[in-house]
Amino acid sequence: MTKELVRQYYSDSVRKEWRRLVADPYHRLEFDTTLRFLEKYLPDQGHILDAGGGPGRYTIELAGRGYQLTLLDFTPANLEFARRRVKRAGVKKKVQQVVEGSIVDLSQFDDNSFDAVLCTGGPLSHVVDAHERDKAISELIRVAKPGAPIFVSVMSRLSMIIVELILFQYEIELPHFKQIRDTGDYPGGYGFTPCHFFLPEELRSDFESKPVEILDLAGLEGISSNHRKELNQLHKNEIRWKIWMETHYMTCTHPAVVATSEHILIVCRKKD
Repeated sequence: MTKELVRQYYSDSVRKEWRRLVADPYHRLEFDTTLRFLEKYLPDQGHILDAGGGPGRYTIELAGRGYQLTLLDFTPANLEFARRRVKRAGVKKKVQQVVEGSIVDLSQFDDNSFDAVLCTGGPLSHVVDAHERDKAISELIRVAKPGAPIFVSVMSRLSMIIVELILFQYEIELPHFKQIRDTGDYPGGYGFTPCHFFLPEELRSDFESKPVEILDLAGLEGISSNHRKELNQLHKNEIRWKIWMETHYMTCTHPAVVATSEHILIVCRKKD
């Protein structure tokens, strides 16, 4: 039932999800900060798996930079949209496959297949069952080549609690608030689909138990999290914006900033 709710939610919001990462300067923080870490750790060339890649924003960006891409997503509507966008962007020769599948089961790919693996934007957060999340992490690692970087971003539990304070105070007395607070699990039904919100130490622990070396943990919206109006206003002043972005990149890996950012990115390298 949970899987169908997730699929239906993203089937109904394909264009919204496509626009989300570039909707305004605030939302670009997630995209641009992710790209910064991709630039830092990706090999100069190779075949990348964009797992749970939705309508293909990262696939098209990286294909445009010369990488070979395979896009996998759980939602057929996302894949149909992505195929059109890939063609429109003129990167069809760089996108080897656009395939349906779940990050919990990547059995259509052999071990050690990819030079890098992406799972960005929160797909792992939509695997609510803890055992399936563990399997998904193992699968993302399995299909990466030894030494390959793996990038996974999830939704933050502490940031979600702050959002409740800012926007939805009436929900604090409802049962799901304590469920999110105490377990990270959200059953859906209040404007969003079922998901699991992570604490940074939980995310780190989930990967530390696997055959990877953790390279970085970053807050993608960083110190600007939950200040969309203020950040978008700041963007209008070029000098202040430049200084603020320098500050953002200087602080986005600070543990306190990671914990309260809307999205948390973990970067690993598969051990040889």
